[in-house]
Formats: sequence, structure tokens, C-alpha cells
Amino acid sequence: MIEDGCAEGGIPLPNVTGSVLAKVLEYCNKHAAAATASEPSKADDDDDAAESPNDDDGSSSSAAVTPGNEDLRKFDEEFFIDVDIPMLLKIVSATNYLNVKDLLDFTCQTIADRIKDKRPEEMREIFGIVNDFTPEEEEELREENAWAYDK
Repeated sequence: MIEDGCAEGGIPLPNVTGSVLAKVLEYCNKHAAAATASEPSKADDDDDAAESPNDDDGSSSSAAVTPGNEDLRKFDEEFFIDVDIPMLLKIVSATNYLNVKDLLDFTCQTIADRIKDKRPEEMREIFGIVNDFTPEEEEELREENAWAYDK
């Protein structure tokens, strides 16, 4: 929208609340800061190339984990700890609309991890789905798909 000159009056964010946008921006700001901090300047690259030769196997030692990467990994681990599923679903919607692929993937994986190994009744409760099967229909489906209910 900005590139097309359509952002003069603001960029509409339908169905994105302030709290959801704040969470998306928190993630983006942290990752942008980490990316900026981990990018060496051109002068640093030239200095490093002159001062630190490659290891015997031909690889450079600059691929080591940096403290910034460790901080970012820890940030990601803790990012959704206190966020409930309804908020995660709102974040999925917002990140999809805003095309923030990394956060969209991360949020979807978080949801998948939380619903893993849940029973259908638990899934209905989590997502607010009304069971529209009669007890007879549900039993028939369970018999037809008994493999899905084996643990």
C-alpha cells in the first residue's frame, strides 16, 4: 500500500485490535533488532577477512552461535507462554493479513503444539465448536475411524 501511494490516510487493519498489533510489533521489533545487531558492517567484514583466516577444514568460525542469537531463541521460547488460543488465532489472522511469514509460521506451530494429542471434545472446547452430531452419528464415526482413537 505504501509503495502504491495508498497509505496517505493510514493503512486499514480490519479486525486487528491494538493488543494483537502490539504483540505482532513486539515480535517484529525484537527480530529486526536482532537481525541488525547480527549484521556486521562492511568494514567489519573486511577487517575479519584480513585478521581471521578460515579453519583447517575451509570453514569460517563466524558461524558460531552469538549471544544475540541465544537471546532471540530465548525470547521466542517465552513469547507465547501466557498467550491463550483465542489470542493466538487473532495473531494468525493479523500476521496472515500483514504477511509476516515467520510469525505466522511460529504462531501456527504454537497452536499445533498446544492441540496435539487432544480429544475431539477438547478440540471443540478450545475452538468453540458446537457438536452437531447426534450420539448415534458420533458413535458410527468413531467405529469407522477407530484407528484415529487408538493411543
